[in-house]
Amino acid sequence: MTTVDLRVTSGIGTSASRPDGTLKVKGEFAFSSDLWHEDMLWGATLRSPYPHARVRGIDLTAALAIPGVYAVLTHEDVPGAKRYGLEIADQPVLAMDEVRYQGEPIAIVAANHPETARRAAGHIAVDYLELPPVTDPEQGELLRRVPVRTGDPHATADVVVTGDYEVGMQDQAFLGPESGLAVPAEDGGVDLYIATQWLHVDQKQVAACLGLPEEKVRLTLAGVGGAFGAREDLSMQVHASMLALHTGKPVKMVYGREESFYGHVHRHPATMRYEHGATREGDLVYVRARIVLDGGAYASSSTAVAANAATLGIGPYEVPNVDMEAAVYYTNNPPCGAMRGFGAVQACFAYESQMDKLAAALGMSPVEVRIRNAMTAGSRMPTGQIVEGPAPVASLLARVRARPAPPPSTLDLRELPGGVSNTTHGEGVVRGVGYAIGIKNVGFSEGFDDYSTARVRLELIGGEPAVLVRTAAAEVGQGLVTVQAQIARTELGVERVTVAAADTSVGSAGSSSASRQTYVTGGAVRAACQAVRATLLARVGGTDLVGDRIVDAAGTTVATLAEAIGDEPVEETVEWRHRPTFPIDPETGQGNAHVQYAFAAHRATVDVDVELGLVKVVEIATAQDVGKAINPLAVVGQIQGGTAQGLGLALMEEIQIVDGVLRNPSFTDYLIPTILDMPPMAIDVLELADPHSPYGLRGVGEPPTISSTPAIVAAVRAATGKALRRVPIRPEHIAA
Repeated sequence: MTTVDLRVTSGIGTSASRPDGTLKVKGEFAFSSDLWHEDMLWGATLRSPYPHARVRGIDLTAALAIPGVYAVLTHEDVPGAKRYGLEIADQPVLAMDEVRYQGEPIAIVAANHPETARRAAGHIAVDYLELPPVTDPEQGELLRRVPVRTGDPHATADVVVTGDYEVGMQDQAFLGPESGLAVPAEDGGVDLYIATQWLHVDQKQVAACLGLPEEKVRLTLAGVGGAFGAREDLSMQVHASMLALHTGKPVKMVYGREESFYGHVHRHPATMRYEHGATREGDLVYVRARIVLDGGAYASSSTAVAANAATLGIGPYEVPNVDMEAAVYYTNNPPCGAMRGFGAVQACFAYESQMDKLAAALGMSPVEVRIRNAMTAGSRMPTGQIVEGPAPVASLLARVRARPAPPPSTLDLRELPGGVSNTTHGEGVVRGVGYAIGIKNVGFSEGFDDYSTARVRLELIGGEPAVLVRTAAAEVGQGLVTVQAQIARTELGVERVTVAAADTSVGSAGSSSASRQTYVTGGAVRAACQAVRATLLARVGGTDLVGDRIVDAAGTTVATLAEAIGDEPVEETVEWRHRPTFPIDPETGQGNAHVQYAFAAHRATVDVDVELGLVKVVEIATAQDVGKAINPLAVVGQIQGGTAQGLGLALMEEIQIVDGVLRNPSFTDYLIPTILDMPPMAIDVLELADPHSPYGLRGVGEPPTISSTPAIVAAVRAATGKALRRVPIRPEHIAA
């Protein structure tokens, strides 16, 4: 794979251009689906049509007889561990005696043409005994229950509001389906080029399933066409590697869009019951809540999602008495796991709906009741953890409230609900405004060893100082390659920075998830650069690096940077960790589970055709504290993108599951927002430094997704007067 020579001219705090940006816009960027190898074969997967069935037999005869087929493999051909999983190894590489969700892989094929491989997969005969599926989570097997309890469980209040809420199953809907290339190696191992979020956790699972030592399974990050959590779990990694080792030939696998819907996890559907109690003045007294998550057929990261839902489940508010519980269950629905917001999204929709209901019961404005109860620096979470550093909840709300209102709607059809479909000329259209704010943890939690590794090399190339940065951090579209170069440029003052393609030849960087990579890998790159600088200064007896000069304590130049490097490059490798977190008590949920909290607020303005149930989002105003904007333009892009996914969950995105069967596995029937659905956005970016993080930065990627959904729903409620307890909102919820 190639490296990227950035030659950046700016460091942190500036909007350095992205090296992949122009290539992606022009269609010239190499994604994993573009991988090619001479004499390669193509892989295909046979999947179960049933959500629950006994596998009584598999006949491969007809598939193997097709010309061009090189291999047809089942669970009997798995050379190592037959199950894998992010947190619990419960998912079969290929189904054995039972299938537990529709789309579960049964067998894999390698052939000399992709159509031949798919045709052969269709000729595999499987004898199924269909079984009744378990689709109601509370009828399924409990995977994890997370209680969070503090204060008086029997507290009473003057004003009490309750509500039942539901969140449908959302898909990450990345535009680049799962794909990769496995190449058998001379040492008996395999080189895997793959679009993923976490190279080393893939390596560990793939090696175990292949029965190989980890050093013989080498992974290199291929071009990633979006992720949003769905690439944390394995898809075709083991399958392609098995076929490559079995045939002795490179094997490429590329999912189509329909197979992609079956081939990755989704956001957990949730049902939630909340009760809020407050004084007549509007001070929260207690919150009691129960969240039920549908984990689907296998565990994935469900246990951590449940912990997030519970520990963040009352929102960014001070509440003295909390009785919260989140529980996740196995079902025969599709597996659910990580998606942007990771448990906080579902909870935020419920608690923010409750805050609006409480405001109405108190006769207060929705913003005032939130500001009155807003947590601040030093507030105590329901887990007992003290919020360190800025917690500008009230400030963010005040900022979005103070934004000028968008102009009144016109009779331009393009600006009305329904658009140019000419459903209205303004009659029946009502405007509504809604607010929401959310809280999200940053980084891995509950005592997980969260670290990243960076190797930085400083050398002369053509007489010019140059830096090479190597990490295993996955660039999934968030701009991480650019950020690493900006940090190196800032710390070493070197114009020429190359960020190598991420691979497993350097230590783990953890996952590109949990809004953590700029924090943790950025911290590792910074620390490695500082180690390089210290080594270089010691070499020539200097005390500081000023531009391209090394100076002593008196400020006298002792050497130029080029002279200090000479013919001896300086290279340092550093493992960098954030402050430790700790497991929570299994009975009370008490403990310092998270390392950092992030906050975002949204104000949504909508026009609603109350007769037809159509919604036009007119404007979204948002404010978010990012600690330090390492790349301000990239920060704005993250806020816009996250808000778009929140809009999708509010108004259109849902995987339709009926009796365990997925009904809409296509972008024809699973709708995501386009540029025509996205409104103008007014964005306030606050930079209130976190005292513990590199440069004071705070994770950015997830908070916009969390509070945008309830803000939009609140605006639709304001326009319609409907309760709207479920997302996504459908036209019949409004017009019925």
